[in-house]
Amino acid sequence: MTDRVARHYRIVGRVQGVFYRGSARTEAQRLGLDGWVRNLTDGSVQAYACGNTSALDEFEQWLEVGPRYAEVVGVEVSEALVEALSGFEVR
Repeated sequence: MTDRVARHYRIVGRVQGVFYRGSARTEAQRLGLDGWVRNLTDGSVQAYACGNTSALDEFEQWLEVGPRYAEVVGVEVSEALVEALSGFEVR
């Protein structure tokens, strides 16, 4: 599909220990995105998502809020190369 694009995200704030990664996976799956999410040693969360632009925009809006106990301070977004991934996983 030619309409697939990809983005990298770095989410900062209180985003570890609040089920952020699992909730992000659920949201990405709901939106039909492929990719992954993982914790970084500095306390932030990194994600990679691939799909259509509108789904990525919606995912990005969710990332800015996160699950119930998260306190997102900021989301850094950068364009990425489309990878041949299937599904969305927590790493």
